[in-house]
Amino acid sequence: MNTQKTDTAQRKVPAAKIQFSADDRGWIAERIQEVLASGQLTLGKYGAEFEAQFAKFCGVPHAIAVNSGTSSLEIILRALDVQGQDVLVPTNTFFATAAAVVHAGGRPVLVDMDPESFAVKPEDVEQCLTPKTAGIIVVHIGGIVSKRILELQDLARRKGLWLVEDAAHAHGSSFNNVKAGAFGIASSFSFYPTKVMTSGEGGMILTGDNRINEEARIYRDQGKASFTQNAHIRLGYNWRMSEPHAIIGLKHLERLPSMIADRQKMAVVYDRELKACKNVSALAVPSGGRCNYYKYIAVMHEARDRKALKMLLREQYGVSLAGEVYEEPLHKQPVFEEYLTRPMPVSEDYCARHLCLPVFSGMEEQDARQVIHALRETIG
Repeated sequence: MNTQKTDTAQRKVPAAKIQFSADDRGWIAERIQEVLASGQLTLGKYGAEFEAQFAKFCGVPHAIAVNSGTSSLEIILRALDVQGQDVLVPTNTFFATAAAVVHAGGRPVLVDMDPESFAVKPEDVEQCLTPKTAGIIVVHIGGIVSKRILELQDLARRKGLWLVEDAAHAHGSSFNNVKAGAFGIASSFSFYPTKVMTSGEGGMILTGDNRINEEARIYRDQGKASFTQNAHIRLGYNWRMSEPHAIIGLKHLERLPSMIADRQKMAVVYDRELKACKNVSALAVPSGGRCNYYKYIAVMHEARDRKALKMLLREQYGVSLAGEVYEEPLHKQPVFEEYLTRPMPVSEDYCARHLCLPVFSGMEEQDARQVIHALRETIG
């Protein structure tokens, strides 16, 4: 056992890794040289092409490229005019989901976690509705689209509410052959470097709604009626995506299917090997679901000191775990404490007990086996 620990520790398994081949880097550099020579560094042909290709990939009519996933959410919420209204938000999500509501003038109403998907359950959502509720934000945690997404759609429709997807984790994920980003009136994607695909920095809005499409293009460019005139008709901001960022995003979008396939191969290994672990289980992808494995989520059967465990895995087994989704629910964050209106026991439990195993494009099976060995040695 000790000999195996020493051998596996010689190989380091990182939590994540960004992959750009030499050919990809050359393709990107050539086109960045082109836009530098042209002088059109924003709102140019590469941004438009990135929008068109991403919309086609997700099966949604309109895509609007912006400078971050955070701004894409806020733009959607401003276009939906949430000022003075309530918006249901999962307590198990990143800061930006609820912050976008606040910045757009709304009030986030937090909803507890569904342990089967790390998202939300329709019955919990319904209990949290208020007379001022305008809509619901769903988050596809770790790239898993909940098997209850159609029920959430139906609930929103019956109550006269809109449904928005925070799909920051879910590029290429789907449920029943519908891609993430195509379930709501609008959706938000992030291209931050840790995501399955990246543009360096950036985000994308998807929508089938013509008015939201038009409003989003106004908001992202300082609220101007058009790029060529300085008539400011909305209180917008500089939320544009630059041409170099769009070029990077285009290349990674082209690679996205193969990068997802790499992650799915590692997930098959984890799924198989974790069945022999007594004290930790995989979070299952639902039947009919296709996950991009932005995160591979495993749940410990009993809580333990996760910080100490991660240090042990890193220092003695060469395994770095990825960041949780999430380490703490939003209502535990000081800036959102005031929005807690009811107990959130499920999120507090599962946020404390889950791990995110390393998974990335280019990962090898021996890396996954090293991770499993380390878990068996430390957790059992």
